[in-house]
Amino acid sequence: MSSNQVLFVSSNRIGDCVISSGVIREIARQVPGARITVACGRPPAPFFRSAPGVERVIVLDKKKAAGHWLDLWKQASGERWALVVDIRGSALAWLLRADRRIVYSRTWETGLPKVEMVTAMMGASAPLEPAIFLDDRARAEATAVIDPQLADGAGPGPILALAPIAHQPGKSWPADRWGELVRRLMAEPRFAGWRFMPVGGPGDHPPAAPALAVAGDRAIDFVGKGDILASAAAIDRATLFVGNDSGLMHVAAALGRPTLGLFGPTEWWLYGPRGPRTAIAASNPVRGGFAPIEDLTVDRVFEAVLALHDAHAG
Repeated sequence: MSSNQVLFVSSNRIGDCVISSGVIREIARQVPGARITVACGRPPAPFFRSAPGVERVIVLDKKKAAGHWLDLWKQASGERWALVVDIRGSALAWLLRADRRIVYSRTWETGLPKVEMVTAMMGASAPLEPAIFLDDRARAEATAVIDPQLADGAGPGPILALAPIAHQPGKSWPADRWGELVRRLMAEPRFAGWRFMPVGGPGDHPPAAPALAVAGDRAIDFVGKGDILASAAAIDRATLFVGNDSGLMHVAAALGRPTLGLFGPTEWWLYGPRGPRTAIAASNPVRGGFAPIEDLTVDRVFEAVLALHDAHAG
């Protein structure tokens, strides 16, 4: 009897896990009744807990001398896999017993947006659009944080979710500009009564502090309040989203939230948010150009937020 066990080696980064999340459904198409094991880094691990067909999530904590790959081999080598999908391009797939392997290599980097690249790698006939697998637990955790804050302060109103964080300095719009952006939006009639909700992880308080301080009683603090799936559920409560080029930006777009992504010198044409309700504001609006994110002015971002509002929330 053939196995229906599938190993999906995903990323240690939230953004890459979201971008490649369509692989989960493609696995189910290629291996009917697939019983999926996902291996990924610790921050994105909760993202997969309610994904369809996923029975196990193995957390890869990076170790010296590639010790994390040895740990994974020890956990996976006893199985014969129907399929191993490895978007990290490691040697692991070739060291496991598998009927079939799909392994990333640089030959797939052909200038296509990353979702299209993953689609081609998987041999899928239609784009493997990102998906967010929210569950009741995540929604309950988000509600427990948001609802008391909505009831306090300025009272209920539409929510603008903000992600003033990114895990590479070159992707981070300066924190003081987030505060200035919130100040200007609070004075804008179109945002009368809105609440401003920075979202981030436990270490993201410094870049979120200016926005929270300026928002005052119109702030909702969701920084360090839950894991990635709870943060996704919080973003799903928002009417609009504005964020740096980060995993949370991809989460917002995959949820269908109207999303504005802020880009510095990184490749927005490859990593921009997906979908018809998305937009970017980039310091380097010309493909192949280079400009630091500090060149992106508050004026430009403010106008881009107004345009997003008018297109999708007006």
